[in-house]
Amino acid sequence: MVYVDTSVALAHLFAEDRVPPDELWKESLVSSRLFEYEIWTRVHARQLAATHSEAARLMIARVALLELAPPVLARAIEPFPAPVRTLDAMHLASIEFLRARGQQVRLAAYDSRLTAVAERLGIPLYL
Repeated sequence: MVYVDTSVALAHLFAEDRVPPDELWKESLVSSRLFEYEIWTRVHARQLAATHSEAARLMIARVALLELAPPVLARAIEPFPAPVRTLDAMHLASIEFLRARGQQVRLAAYDSRLTAVAERLGIPLYL
């Protein structure tokens, strides 16, 4: 299972210089419910709804979204091995929630601050 960070999804959606390998989209993908909101806020911020809405909907539909359940939220307010931003705390807490339930999860992310803390937590990286 691969936890997809929004940085990777947006790179793919907006055809940025750094895009994930095609093989990623063949994996079992999961992310926090935040993923959906982060995608749409970036689409709207770039004023690309007219051209990118369908692709955004398809991408969101491809990813299983984990709700922000009380155990996830409780973990997000606990300390991490290094300072994290709020949304990163939510994503890392979501990954830890899955791992605590026996899921083998790798993180696909381009955000170096997120991946640095993930590695310190023992979360394997996909990219």
